Amino acid sequence: MRDRDSELRLAEVLVETADTLIDDFDLGRYLRRLADRCVELLGARGAGVMYTGGADDVLLAACGRPRAAIQELLEIQHLGGPCVESFGTGEPVAPVRIDSAGAGARWPAFAARAGKYGIAETYAVPIRRNSTVLGAVNVFVAAAHRAVGHESGPTSDREVRIAQALANAAATGLHNHRTHFACRLLSEQLQTALDSRIRVEQAKGILAERWQTGMDEAFEAMRSYARRERQVVDVVAAQVIKGLIDAETLRRDRGGPS
Repeated sequence: MRDRDSELRLAEVLVETADTLIDDFDLGRYLRRLADRCVELLGARGAGVMYTGGADDVLLAACGRPRAAIQELLEIQHLGGPCVESFGTGEPVAPVRIDSAGAGARWPAFAARAGKYGIAETYAVPIRRNSTVLGAVNVFVAAAHRAVGHESGPTSDREVRIAQALANAAATGLHNHRTHFACRLLSEQLQTALDSRIRVEQAKGILAERWQTGMDEAFEAMRSYARRERQVVDVVAAQVIKGLIDAETLRRDRGGPS
């Protein structure tokens, strides 16, 4: 029953992690929750997330006991560490013992700090969407870390695979959110452009009917006025529609008969 409950919880977390198409999506809160779910499901001392989203800025999110220690273990990795290594290669970093010569040789500053905080083992998995690496998840294991339902002894391949499944779900969710946001932004821009075009056409129609002239002359009148007043044509058009600009003043500016 315990295994079945664990599998059900994993399924719930994967769905939660992939669901990012919400109006109040908060990236920082999402990354912290991802780290928290890693700690919960893997029985780890702590977990951290490094995220760039393909940009230059790096966001760090930590969860564990104490959180400040896990945050520090992420920050010190600017000198090297499993999270940075996984991010750079786009591949998982297999579990490494902190007290081994290997960890000290690969990441001396990180290994020393991790040992100070009682971390016995660490591993990392990439947050990767196809060939694009968006970040990495770093898991920190204490000497006596195993929560109920987890195996004792070294980290198992099953736990690394669970961490990678969470990272994959996060990659999907974050990619979908970025795509959704970009589509919404483009839609808003197109709607703004359409609204502007409608206002300009309406204003041209008003002036052309009043002057009994062509639409081109009406537009040139608005454009000349906009240049002189250092306004955009759309703003001038809105003023024409609302009757805030005298139409005959616009026409005289174009040199037409009063």
